Amino acid sequence: MARNLMVQLPIGLTRAFSASHRVWYRLSKGRLGGSFRGAPAVLLTTTGRITHKERTWPLIALRLGDDYALAASNGGHDKNPAWFNNLVANPTVTIQDGGRTITGCARVTNGVERADLYAQFVELYSGYNDYTQATKREIPVVIVSPA
Repeated sequence: MARNLMVQLPIGLTRAFSASHRVWYRLSKGRLGGSFRGAPAVLLTTTGRITHKERTWPLIALRLGDDYALAASNGGHDKNPAWFNNLVANPTVTIQDGGRTITGCARVTNGVERADLYAQFVELYSGYNDYTQATKREIPVVIVSPA
């Protein structure tokens, strides 16, 4: 149980870390911040469902050919991350993968597809197993395909 409490960083700390991560990632075109504990990281930009402003978050991603899979873990918190709610409202997003940026369309997976992809996230970064144990919600998995 104590381990799960460590997983759930305060939202303010998460936002500060993410802001710093975005800056370094963009400046270096992914050379700094392009991975997190050995897992590939990308920058996802969504349009705010309320503000209609662009919002960008660094996320671990599974590369699936031309597509990207993203897990809406929110560090194990019981609410979905804002970026997930934004892309449900407006599925047109951009992903920066190193020096490459794509515009894509996001869709939420379900059933066996979601379970298989989430298992790949756990294999890639064991922290996803901790996130699953820390929350009562099923963590969504999204696939972004180039538009």
